[in-house]
Amino acid sequence: MARIAVGGFQHETNTFAPKNTPFAEFEIPGGWPPMTRGAALFDTVSGTSVPIAGAIDAAREAGHDPVPLSWCMATPANRVTDDAFERVAAMLLEELDAVLAEGPLDGVYLDLHGAAVTESLEDAEGALIARVRERVGGVPIAVSVDLHANVTDAMVRQADLIDAYRHYPHIDMRVTGARAMRGLLARIADGTPWHRRFRKFPFLIAINWQCTMIEPGRSIMDRIDHLAIDEDVSVCFCPGFPLADIADCGPALAVFGPDEARVASVFKEIDALMTASRPGFAGTLWTPADAIAHAMGAPPSGKPFIFADTQDNPGGGGEADTTGILQALIDAGAKDALVAIIKDTDAAAAAHKAGIGANLELALGAGTDQPDIEPVRGRFVVERLTDGRTIGTGPMQRGNALSFGPTAVLRINGVRVIVTSRKAQVADQAVIRHTGLDPAEMHIIVVKSSVHFRADYQPIAREVLVVKAPGPVTADLTQLAFRHLRPGVDLRP
Repeated sequence: MARIAVGGFQHETNTFAPKNTPFAEFEIPGGWPPMTRGAALFDTVSGTSVPIAGAIDAAREAGHDPVPLSWCMATPANRVTDDAFERVAAMLLEELDAVLAEGPLDGVYLDLHGAAVTESLEDAEGALIARVRERVGGVPIAVSVDLHANVTDAMVRQADLIDAYRHYPHIDMRVTGARAMRGLLARIADGTPWHRRFRKFPFLIAINWQCTMIEPGRSIMDRIDHLAIDEDVSVCFCPGFPLADIADCGPALAVFGPDEARVASVFKEIDALMTASRPGFAGTLWTPADAIAHAMGAPPSGKPFIFADTQDNPGGGGEADTTGILQALIDAGAKDALVAIIKDTDAAAAAHKAGIGANLELALGAGTDQPDIEPVRGRFVVERLTDGRTIGTGPMQRGNALSFGPTAVLRINGVRVIVTSRKAQVADQAVIRHTGLDPAEMHIIVVKSSVHFRADYQPIAREVLVVKAPGPVTADLTQLAFRHLRPGVDLRP
């Protein structure tokens, strides 16, 4: 029976976002399990969608003994503070030292994101894997990463294998953790170092067009599934997280396995497919006015138009407090429209104090100092109040505890807005349903998300429109002033 240490650290860093990420953001992240360490880890992640939960189950199903380290995640924002990263790393390494003191390990599994940047480190995961490697020597290390990982040479050199999500929306996080664990068990059984191939691609892909529910991502991932179906290779194909001003930003491919010829063959085919697919990684961005006119010109059908407020996506570093689409809906006289969400702690508190049915004069939203973003000023009716607590029911967040703090549904003319006290990406219909509203009764629903919403909202949508309103999660990468990106990388496919 193999003794395998399991732990993790996840952060997706948007270096263009308005706020850095302190330690407190890892303690209680919205929509994800809280920071945990030691024996409590198993209970904390049990039944959730995070990769480490799948890895633990896979180890146990194979008759092996996972040993807990520590695990934490924070909602995407700007750089992780050095203080936060060093405290997180120290916590994991302290647990690892204690585990090693009890006896030797056969393997280590790390649940990482792959796109974490700190105030001092462009490659936080590479640094963390290296610190683990110093502790365990030649013990095999397997890593699972997000599809948006900016995979680096250091990560590939330090790990024995890296496996990445194959779906965006990320409905396969547990599956990926389990697959990485099975790869680790194969590497342990094999007993010798695996071969590897790695490359970075010379262009960036905006996150909206990395979606695997649309082309070309769907075909690439289908082919990877076919190539790796017998699991004799570990494939890490990542379109990357393009909102990180670091040298290694962008798509990458790494393939690991015991058979050098097989590794080379799989690598060559995916490399060629990605290169051929490059022109397809583009799409249409709507202005708020055009999107609203398009939707308002269509008769009700029992299915809502879904607008992705992509540039204020909290899953990419937004603060969920921009107001461009909300103001445009009000100005257009939209009816049966819902904005999910606007984070405004003061407005939510005022609504709870005033009570249902009250009228409030508010300057709503725009709580973060960002250019071209103003609050929406007007008289709002308090329609519903909640404590902001619910459980995810959709494909991506099913079973996860969602917590938005005191929450209110406010209405201004024909537009409703869910106002929360904490930011969170709107990836699950539970965000709306927990207030008592039915998404099917809306004509237009605005979600603070870029792609993750598609897993739960696209099946109910009449049409999905990606809308570009002011916000920090820039959809047109040519508008960003990169200073550290390696030479020769194109900012569009």
